[in-house]
Amino acid sequence: MKLKLQLVSLIAILGLAMAFKGDKPLLAFGAEAPLADVKMEDISGASYSLDDLKKENGLLVIFSCNTCPFVLGWEDQYPKLKEQADAHNIGMVLVNSNEKKREGDDSMEAMKKHAKEAGYTMPYVVDANNRLADAFGARTTPHVFMFNAAMELVYRGSINDKYENRSKEAEEHFLMEAIEALGAGKEIDPADTRELGCSIKRV
Repeated sequence: MKLKLQLVSLIAILGLAMAFKGDKPLLAFGAEAPLADVKMEDISGASYSLDDLKKENGLLVIFSCNTCPFVLGWEDQYPKLKEQADAHNIGMVLVNSNEKKREGDDSMEAMKKHAKEAGYTMPYVVDANNRLADAFGARTTPHVFMFNAAMELVYRGSINDKYENRSKEAEEHFLMEAIEALGAGKEIDPADTRELGCSIKRV
């Protein structure tokens, strides 16, 4: 019996090790945006790097996709966030890193169709081979990262607390408040919130 329990424990530990084997370290606060000069194809047909899209006060990066229920539940906020970011001279980009689904639900054609239907007003780019997601340590769709004028990380995590509440209504608008603070040159608090969403489908 004792041997069986030891075997079960060993299998569980190995399972956890395998589950976390592919995890990349989460980008640290104050770190500069990695791969900021790498061009990524946009749904418009143009190609942009993070450096191309940053504005005077920084850049908002959201890892997103076409089908995740969490994205579908939050994406009505994207145009509002873009307006707010523009008002505070902060760039914004959506990044699709689901390379494993690139021939299906997250193909470029599917991205174009989804962006049109959802009313996206910001660049929506392909992260080929999920390189940017790996460099950021991005874990979910959505997963938010915001950088200041020096392209140093100042906020990461969630859009709001909608999925923390039974009512599925947001009470704390983390990202909107972070954008306001960054635009005003104030400290962002909280700067680190819990990301919730579907796993990024890496190759």
